[in-house]
Amino acid sequence: MNSLTPYAAFFMRLAVGGVFLLHGIAKFDRGIGATAQFLAMHHIPFATIFAVILMTIETVGALCVLLGILTRAWAAVMAVEMAVAIVAVKIAGHQNFELEALLLAGAVTLVALGDGPLSIAVRFKQPSS
Repeated sequence: MNSLTPYAAFFMRLAVGGVFLLHGIAKFDRGIGATAQFLAMHHIPFATIFAVILMTIETVGALCVLLGILTRAWAAVMAVEMAVAIVAVKIAGHQNFELEALLLAGAVTLVALGDGPLSIAVRFKQPSS
């Protein structure tokens, strides 16, 4: 193990959380209606509800991942979102899905790594005895 290994989660949190946050902000800029319309166009049921869920994952979840708060839980939700995006939107539309695949891999990596030592959550963890 090299000296940077403990910080791998930090770098992955920056990458995954940062990209999700940019996409979440873009969805807020377009609004719930436009996001719901996009989902409905791709035959996603309950498009308005899922638009709000996606916007929450991609903003609140992304901020939590960036800060290292509940990283494993939010990363698991992000991984599911990317799996659905790949299958329901990208593959169904015969589109490339490199970005979504990288985000899926990054999210799964964060599920495995957790918050890492450079996170806000470290301050709240009880020292083991």
